[in-house]
Amino acid sequence: MTARITLFSRPGCHLCDDAREVIRRVAEDLGVSWEERDITLSAADMREYWDKIPVTLVDGVQHDFWRVSEARLRSALTAPAGR
Repeated sequence: MTARITLFSRPGCHLCDDAREVIRRVAEDLGVSWEERDITLSAADMREYWDKIPVTLVDGVQHDFWRVSEARLRSALTAPAGR
């Protein structure tokens, strides 16, 4: 199963900790899968995301960065396809 939510993070990032909790809560409530990727494990991810983390993708499209809005995340995950 492909994760609907992807969180790009790095160790020691307090905003990442906050984002992880929001994502965990929303994913559990809505029954969707999510994954977390540590940007320090990939040079490409470091170049792309180092100054934006945490970065959240929904269905492979960037959704939020720095902060995760629970309301916006829920809305994105429950919106009709193609919206």
